[in-house]
Amino acid sequence: MTGESGGLLGRLRTEGPDMPEALSRVADAILADPERAAHLSILDLADHAGTSAATVTRFSRMLGFRGYANLRVAVATETGRAEQARWDTDISGDTAPGAPLTDVLAVVAAANTRAIQDTAAGLDVAAVDRLATAIATAGRVEIFGLGSSGTAGSEMAFRLERIRVPVRYRADTHTALTNAALLRGGDVAIALSHSGRTREPIEVLAEAADHGALTAAVTSYPRSPLAEIADIVFTPSVYETTFRLAALSTLHSQLLILDLIYVAVAQRTFERTEEALRLTARAVDAHRVPDKPPSRKRGRAKS
Repeated sequence: MTGESGGLLGRLRTEGPDMPEALSRVADAILADPERAAHLSILDLADHAGTSAATVTRFSRMLGFRGYANLRVAVATETGRAEQARWDTDISGDTAPGAPLTDVLAVVAAANTRAIQDTAAGLDVAAVDRLATAIATAGRVEIFGLGSSGTAGSEMAFRLERIRVPVRYRADTHTALTNAALLRGGDVAIALSHSGRTREPIEVLAEAADHGALTAAVTSYPRSPLAEIADIVFTPSVYETTFRLAALSTLHSQLLILDLIYVAVAQRTFERTEEALRLTARAVDAHRVPDKPPSRKRGRAKS
């Protein structure tokens, strides 16, 4: 994914702290006031960040832009989109222990909305198309993730399984590794990890790649070790709030990406999917409570 796709501010929040110091200061300067940064010249931004114009240029190119002018347009576009969507930019991610639940709701809703909007804006639909096409014809699909990433992976496996995709979610590392070793060309492996630095998903994806499977990573860090070994990388955006660290907050964005992939697979297997959904719905229909259950008349017991 190049920097010219959306979700730029989300990328800066996620990647900025791990950049070299001079580049990190440029990211901080933009994030401190994106609307103002969108109108600064390269010299003004460099001065504001306490660095040089050459560093700002290097920063722009590192994000995938041809130069600072393109970066500035991307910042202006994104801040304009946020204003148009009327996001409440005054809501911080801080939640005091005694805060009213109405305030907590506003903070959490704003954070999740921003993360989902940034993820959608930055999503590489060509990559989604490539992965969905591969899943639709794959002999096997293996999904692996730990913690909250495992929650997203398990949900994805459930959805794909219901439309007759030969998929398994693996929660155990040894099981995931042994099954990754059995993959081959035409198969697919998907690993989820917020940091992209957790050893187990990296090992599983590397094993799958060694045997010719198409590999995909869902990670908030596009330059992480997990992303480096994947054929396809999806980058969810994250907004932390008090009590909800990044690894916990990324679930909604992960699910957005996986949901789009699922729908794209269903599009490519329409007849099979339509039949599968009809059959599975019928199978559990008897376990549903009727809309209008029969009334029960209570009377006195006869002696």
